[in-house]
Amino acid sequence: MKIVSVNVGTPREVVWRGETVRTGIWKAPVSGGVAVRDDNLTGDAQADLRVHGGRDKAVYAYAAGHYARWRAELPDADLVTYGAFGENLTLDDFTESTVFIGDEYRAGTARLVVTQPRMPCSKLAVRFARPDMPDLFLASGRNGFYLAIVEEGELRTGDPFTLLHREPSSITVAEAAHLYAGKELDPELLRRGLASPVPDGWKQRFRERLERLGGKG
Repeated sequence: MKIVSVNVGTPREVVWRGETVRTGIWKAPVSGGVAVRDDNLTGDAQADLRVHGGRDKAVYAYAAGHYARWRAELPDADLVTYGAFGENLTLDDFTESTVFIGDEYRAGTARLVVTQPRMPCSKLAVRFARPDMPDLFLASGRNGFYLAIVEEGELRTGDPFTLLHREPSSITVAEAAHLYAGKELDPELLRRGLASPVPDGWKQRFRERLERLGGKG
C-alpha cells in the first residue's frame, strides 16, 4: 500500500439543522513531512475526544478506491479532494476485508497498529449535509480503520504503507464491523473477535452479543 494523501484539520463550528455544532471532521490534504506524535498528527485535532482521537483512534485511514463508489452514489457531494470522510491517511489498494485488527504498518518513519473500524457518528451527517449519511456509511461497509501510534516519526504523501506484522488468528476490519453492528452473527467468529486485539469496549460488545446467542464469552 501507499499513502496517496495526508489530511489534517482542526475543529470548527458549523450550523446544522438550526444548531451550532463543533466538529473536526473537515480535513484537507497537506504537503511535506507531517510529524506523528503521541496520539495525533501535527496540525490535526478532534472536537469530541469521547468518540474520536485518543490512543486507540489516533489516526484514521480510508481507502482512495472508495471515493469512486461514493461519487457515483452521492453525485452532489463534495468529494473533489481527499479527507472528505475525516481521514488522516488516504491509502490506495486496500479493502476492509484485506486489513486485519492488530496489523502493524510502517508509514514513513512511524509505526502504527490497526485497532478498530470507524463506526459512523452524527458528524458524518453534518459533513455531508445529509441526515441519512451515518446509515449509508454503515450499510456500505466502507468503514476505513483507526490506528494507534506504536512508534513516533514522520510521514508524507507518497510514502509506502508497509505491513510489518499480522496477528495470525485475528479478524478483518470488515469482520469486526459486522460483529459490532451486523445481524446473523456467527458464534465462532464472535469468539475469534474476543480473542483479537480490539479495544476493551469492543470486546465487551462482542461478549454481550455472544451471550445473547447463548454462547459463553
